[in-house]
Amino acid sequence: MSDLKTQIIAQLNLQDVKPEDIADDQPLFVEGLGLDSIDALELIVLLQQQYKIKLSNAEEGPKVFRSVRTMAEYITAHQSRNV
Repeated sequence: MSDLKTQIIAQLNLQDVKPEDIADDQPLFVEGLGLDSIDALELIVLLQQQYKIKLSNAEEGPKVFRSVRTMAEYITAHQSRNV
């Protein structure tokens, strides 16, 4: 999951954040990292560019992007389908 954390930091240009600063289950939005809707779009781009995964519908977003762990689980589940 540290690779995913590194990718998130790079994609969102979070200069003062290190991978170890982000807990696996820490919320990414609001009280956690404090990401906003523009950051959500960047995370969608990250999934498409790095993992060739597209969200099938917008309602999935809040569940997928809840934490690094939920993102990793989504990536794992959907990469196995694409093989």
